[in-house]
Amino acid sequence: MQSIADQMLVVFCFVDDFLLAHPGQARWRTSNNARPEFTDAEVLTVALMQGCFGCASLKQTHRLVAQNWRHLFPKLPGYQQWLARLHQLAPLVGRLVPQATQPLADTLYLIDSKPIPVCKPVRHGRVRLLRDEGAYFGKNKAGWYFGFKLHLLAHHSGALLCAFVTPANWDDRDVAVALAQAVDGGTLLADLGYRDAKALEPLLWDELDLLLVTPAHAGQKHRALVSSVRERIETCFSGLWSRFVDRVFSRSFHGLWNTIKLKMLHYNLCQAGVLPRPT
Repeated sequence: MQSIADQMLVVFCFVDDFLLAHPGQARWRTSNNARPEFTDAEVLTVALMQGCFGCASLKQTHRLVAQNWRHLFPKLPGYQQWLARLHQLAPLVGRLVPQATQPLADTLYLIDSKPIPVCKPVRHGRVRLLRDEGAYFGKNKAGWYFGFKLHLLAHHSGALLCAFVTPANWDDRDVAVALAQAVDGGTLLADLGYRDAKALEPLLWDELDLLLVTPAHAGQKHRALVSSVRERIETCFSGLWSRFVDRVFSRSFHGLWNTIKLKMLHYNLCQAGVLPRPT
């Protein structure tokens, strides 16, 4: 089993190899400090340790690294400076998420959404957190919540391919086409929330060569089979929830979206066998 130090090395090599293979991604700075002593690969390595440590926040992750692995990161900056640099690397994190997947052998995909509340229901009457950033009231089977909604497209093997975060009151069908553009044709399994989509189904088929299938489309004979395969996306969500994707510590949408992408990246690295899966 990999030690924490080994996992740090594996993550650093993954990020650094990508930057070496795509040098343009590392040339986003315009200041004189174009080559900081603490590299971008090290910034992301520390952030991705959150999933390895099982920490709920990036602040806890930074503190653990600073206290126990300072010898591996001798130039580690303070938390605020490190966090600012991490958020500047948000576009790079997004490009790394699909890079962490194994080659996909077929074209069977899953789509679904889950709520990301920013507060507990008892605070609904006075909540202001991220309201100006798009947070809003939405409803699911568990009841009303205030926050956002995470829309996810995954391969049936479990690899996460694309995601969007929207206000909680957005309809899942409004995001389906944008998610589907991440793949090139195939079959898309969805729940019954996508079934009343007279415009969505022909659009996915005509524009993206994607066949939308819900349990209602499958008929009584194959309904159970479609539902059982589609439930695999619940495993994806469970993996993200075990990484505290629903714990909102960010004070901006940009910070929230970047932390979600980091957790997706760690999930894909574990799914691909690059990192051990959390126990």
